[in-house]
Amino acid sequence: MEPRRRDYCVERPVLSQGQLEALGRRGLAPGTRRWRPRLQCSRARARALLLQHLPVLAWLPQYPVHTWLLGDLLSGLSVAIMQLPQGLAYALLAGLPPVFGLYSSFYPVFIYFLFGTSRHISVGTFAVMSVMVGSVTESLAPDEAFLQAENATVNKTARDATRVQVASTLSVLVGLFQVGLGLVRFGFVVTYLSEPLVRGYTTAASVHVLISQLKYVFGVHPSSRSGPLSLIYTVLEVCQKLPQSVVGNVVTAAVAGVGLAAVKLLNDKLQHRLPVPLPGELLTLIGATGISYGVGLKHRFGVAVVGDIPAGLIPPAAPSPQHFAKLVGSAFTIAVVGFAIAISLGKIFALRHGYRVDSNQELVALGLSNLVGGIFQCFPVSCSMSRSLVQEGAGGSTQVAGAVSSLFILVVIVKLGELFQDLPKAVLAATILVNLKGMLTQVTDIRALWEANRPDLLIWLVTFVATILVNLDLGLVVAVVFSLLLVVARTQLPRYSVLGQVPGTDIYRDVAEYSEATEVPGVKVFRSSATVYFANAELYSDALKQRCGVDVDRLISRKKLLLQRALGSGRHKGTLQEQAAACEDTSAANNVHTSIRDAESGCEDCKAEVSTGNEPEEMAASGQGAAQAPGTPTLKALGLPQPDFHSLVLDLSTLSFVDTVCLKSLKNIFRDFREIEVEVYMAACHTPVVAQLEAGRFFDASISKQHLFASVHDAVTFAVQHPGSGPTSPVMVYPRSLPRTHTARGTEDLDSELSALGPGRGAGRWGRRHSSFRNKDFLT
Repeated sequence: MEPRRRDYCVERPVLSQGQLEALGRRGLAPGTRRWRPRLQCSRARARALLLQHLPVLAWLPQYPVHTWLLGDLLSGLSVAIMQLPQGLAYALLAGLPPVFGLYSSFYPVFIYFLFGTSRHISVGTFAVMSVMVGSVTESLAPDEAFLQAENATVNKTARDATRVQVASTLSVLVGLFQVGLGLVRFGFVVTYLSEPLVRGYTTAASVHVLISQLKYVFGVHPSSRSGPLSLIYTVLEVCQKLPQSVVGNVVTAAVAGVGLAAVKLLNDKLQHRLPVPLPGELLTLIGATGISYGVGLKHRFGVAVVGDIPAGLIPPAAPSPQHFAKLVGSAFTIAVVGFAIAISLGKIFALRHGYRVDSNQELVALGLSNLVGGIFQCFPVSCSMSRSLVQEGAGGSTQVAGAVSSLFILVVIVKLGELFQDLPKAVLAATILVNLKGMLTQVTDIRALWEANRPDLLIWLVTFVATILVNLDLGLVVAVVFSLLLVVARTQLPRYSVLGQVPGTDIYRDVAEYSEATEVPGVKVFRSSATVYFANAELYSDALKQRCGVDVDRLISRKKLLLQRALGSGRHKGTLQEQAAACEDTSAANNVHTSIRDAESGCEDCKAEVSTGNEPEEMAASGQGAAQAPGTPTLKALGLPQPDFHSLVLDLSTLSFVDTVCLKSLKNIFRDFREIEVEVYMAACHTPVVAQLEAGRFFDASISKQHLFASVHDAVTFAVQHPGSGPTSPVMVYPRSLPRTHTARGTEDLDSELSALGPGRGAGRWGRRHSSFRNKDFLT
């Protein structure tokens, strides 16, 4: 069904900025002063702060037990069943004994239950965070540093103790960064991590995870490496040691991986029939542990197992201050990445279920989870997408599900942990590799971004390659710097357009796109698609002069040269009127498309010499004389080509701010074009930009608010009615004959009609329409 055409009529005078301010009674915007309530002290303010920083006190008293409790219990048990094997496996990624993955699945989860604002994310161990921690622990506590002199074997007890100390200290630093950033309301820092950047980074991190697990799959022992190209060297070393692979490890990992993948495939096929997904990881762990214990995989086939898992909790320990200096950079990187992953998932679920997530409080909650966890020997955590989806899908409605899962993990730590001593490490590696499917399939983003947005694809590729080559921490730095530089580069290369009027409307569009959009005779309308600031102000001026078709700088320099010659000459061979008449035939033939060189030769032929006397009456009566200083000869009198337009309108609707360089650039544009007898107008400035123009003292005796119009159409209307003479007074300017009506269409009709007009190969020349042009063509 076609939309009904809706017309509306507007009759109003042409409005400059000064007239618009007078008509609308513009005043100063009231200051918000948000800091004042923060300094007030009252019981209500104290209660609000308590509920803000301890959200559990706000929602738990209102918890609907009969509606949500059963779903949260089932959801918490489902998440705990996934958390158990993932905690054991991701501890290996971090280079730590598996039991510390269980600790990291208990303390941080319970802390987040108290302080978090998201109802559905599952906080705990995560593959990307674990591999980042592993790169730090293996670089600061490599195997080579714990070789025993007598038999050249690694002292695993001392190595693991050192790595645990490094990881827990790292977790404390990560927590301090996150809490500090949250308290100063620095949650917006995650906005600098765009979605292509995060997806490219997590894809590269999944490759790091994949490579790190090859040593458990094949039973080889490559050297610990860190820094640039460490991943490449590790792959080459693993390939060299493939002949030394333990067959038992390879078979165990293959069988466990195939079985787990089959269970996940079955879950996908039966997801609408099963109340909760089948616990594939838990079934795999229980089965593999039973087979390993019954068959004796460790003693008969040399399969590496988890080993001793101490029962009960360990006492808290203070972080190691001597590691602070070495861990600060990595801690900040891990803090930002962990928060970016958590807040991204949190906002997804919040939008889906209709509640709000406070990014600053999320930063504090995640920071406290890592801070308290680090004191209790945990490594840094974030949230897992797979577990979060299970928590939501199993009926979880609040973080009560997280508290239930943490209590289940506590039972495992205290009573059931020792049952998994015979669990093969190859099974944990297979569990990790199967769960990497979701992140590895993000490679398909390349095709989608190629079709949708090439700059985003470039960010994705640079992030991926940098993270692969220079490691996880430096890779993130390279990615962020590159994405910011790309934003700057895109503002430096905007689209510059010369606008024409769409027939019968007050709408102006690019003449290169809309074939029916035509330039108003004598008026150039110019627009940039980006704001003008110090990085692109010069490019804006250059593009303006190029699109206008006039070599402004050369024309000005030639004019000054002729004036200097005239002033320096002691001979005056006639009056200016005679010289102007002698050059009249030559200058009349020149237009905007005439080259300066032709003008120079024409001027030399007529031997023009400028008089320094008083300006003749003919020039004083000229319309262009208002743009020049009194007594200055015109371009025509000098024998120089004249532009084929008398007014220039700058569409500044895209400006979001102005700086000092922009102000100087705009003033130079006014000065340069007035030198070639073209009056400049500005249009469609937003109020904050107008305020910045006023604060920067942009308006003066030569440039007033009467040069700034409410819309492009206002500026064009004024320019056509007053060719070559700028505003001279703040009096309200009315058109000579006010347009009878201004007809505009409804949104749907106008969009369709504009699309029908273009895109085309450019507007037709005004030469075809000039003879039939009348005021009503641009006023109605």
